[in-house]
Amino acid sequence: MISGSGGRVGDSARAVWRFLLGPPLRAKELGKEQITPVEGLSALSLDALTSVAYGPEAIIVVLAVAGAGALHLVLPITIAIVALLAMLVFSYRQVIVAYPAGGGAYAVSRANFGPHAGLVAAASLVVDYTLTVAVSIAAGVGALTSAFPSFSSATVPICLGILALITVLNLRGLGETARAFLLPTMIFIVGLLAIIAVGLFHPLGLHSPQPGRPLLPTRSLQVVGVLLVLKAFSAGCSALTGVEAIANGVPLFKEPRVQRAKRTELLLGVILGAMLLGLAVLARRWHVGPRSGQTVLSQIMATAVGRHWAYFVVSLAITVVLSLAANTSFGGLPVLASLLSRDDYLPHLFSLRGDRQVFSNGIWALAVMSGALLVAVGGNTQTLIPLFAIGVFTGFTFAQSGLVLHWRRERPRNWQYRALLNGAGAVTTAVATVIFLLTKFTEGAWVVVVAVPTFIFLFVRIHSYYDKVHRELGLGTAPDKPVPCDAIVVVPIIGVSNLTRYAIGEALSLAREVIAVSVVLEDADDQTDRVRELKEEWARWDPGVRLEVLETEYASVVDPIVEFIDELCRVHDEQVVVLIPAVIPDKLRYQLLHNHIDAVLSSALRYRPDVVVARSPVRLEDLKTRRR
Repeated sequence: MISGSGGRVGDSARAVWRFLLGPPLRAKELGKEQITPVEGLSALSLDALTSVAYGPEAIIVVLAVAGAGALHLVLPITIAIVALLAMLVFSYRQVIVAYPAGGGAYAVSRANFGPHAGLVAAASLVVDYTLTVAVSIAAGVGALTSAFPSFSSATVPICLGILALITVLNLRGLGETARAFLLPTMIFIVGLLAIIAVGLFHPLGLHSPQPGRPLLPTRSLQVVGVLLVLKAFSAGCSALTGVEAIANGVPLFKEPRVQRAKRTELLLGVILGAMLLGLAVLARRWHVGPRSGQTVLSQIMATAVGRHWAYFVVSLAITVVLSLAANTSFGGLPVLASLLSRDDYLPHLFSLRGDRQVFSNGIWALAVMSGALLVAVGGNTQTLIPLFAIGVFTGFTFAQSGLVLHWRRERPRNWQYRALLNGAGAVTTAVATVIFLLTKFTEGAWVVVVAVPTFIFLFVRIHSYYDKVHRELGLGTAPDKPVPCDAIVVVPIIGVSNLTRYAIGEALSLAREVIAVSVVLEDADDQTDRVRELKEEWARWDPGVRLEVLETEYASVVDPIVEFIDELCRVHDEQVVVLIPAVIPDKLRYQLLHNHIDAVLSSALRYRPDVVVARSPVRLEDLKTRRR
């Protein structure tokens, strides 16, 4: 009836998990997981860099509703986006200097506008980080299915497989992840820039047929006007998400952190700006429009170098880095969650580091949220794009507005120039945010409008609870002296055995008064004989501990034990401790043959404030030799 719990439960699984994650790191070894500027490109910048796969396409898809004649606007719209990119890069370089502890928009908003503005920025970033993971992986799989259409039917499983891989790599540590991603990142950057250069000067596949069919309408569905241009601009601004991730993750860099983070931010801006402008020029020159089964980037690459080895190598690299671009969020959200946890806006477990010195709970939370989103949209990038960028641009606006107040208060050298730059950026991003909301609201952006207040409400409720707990626990005040109390230990048993001997010995080490309890079913034919035999065997053994035999008419053996404990609590002032013997079997497969009472009794008493529940585990092979 009662044996134990545990066993070598999960030993093999834990060994496999430890192999995947690597050995634990000491706190002083944290430097091994910190990154350099080049590694920062693969760890924190892939989101922004790989947005070239869907940013230009988002512009062209919007313009296409006005017909082929509107596609020439892709270049001026991209120039405006690159100008905004430059403004954001210089702004976030200043955020890095002013707030080197990380947190980005949350830290800036909280410090300059107060906690409520900080929560708006934090909620926006949480939404954006989750969308970043989903969009990046979906776009990567989209690039894969463009090059290899036979994989289209497995889109969602491939998305989830990539998400699982990235999650495990980040649980190992950001440094190892950055180094693992560095080669495909370099192939992507160098390969795509080379393809753009070939396309600009001497395209090799200019007259090659493109697969799929054109999706341009035969007649204009919409007149080219200000609203259409603004809508295309807002869609293309999805290419700017991820610019803030470096400022959010400054503590992840090696010393000197500020200089390394600023260098990475500048590298990101230069490379991304060059890619966006190059692709826009080629898209305009070749009148690239939407095609079935083909992304815009795939069409440009095929026209530039033909569908030969270079196309497939870079396509594969783009697929890999697009999927790995989700790593930007895995570098940023856990740090943000740890700061929110420190400020009592998220559970404190988010501020705990795992064995590999990473905020593993934040990594798990992000993986679960983004996985659910990928399943919900079926891995479709275009379904996610309308939700994208609103959250991060809200963060942009708060961060830059906060910096204006920061420079005005601190007044460092040339503070007026810095405040002017950030003020202009704040106005621009605020206008862009309004444009996003107006042009994308009915396309799905309302989800973000609902999600951000929901997260804020969650943060506020958690903070309110922690405030209450702090008052009740009297944190920060000296409590009264602790008062010791005697205890009664109750040990559930099934009979006289080595397990019983071990458990009684453990109980006697805790308190002088120990009671062994055993349950017998009243409707059993041999019930009287069993009770008598148990009492006689106990008397012959005479362990110096009282035995209580509990009789019951029901199948449950837990209820009689709980009722007995209730009675003890009513008539005794001593602390009642329930010590449950637990057998650890020598093989994992034997786990189901043990520990049934342990599970149900522990569950029944788990939330009893008047009872202390403890387990006394022992390995099966040790029972004969172990002495107390």
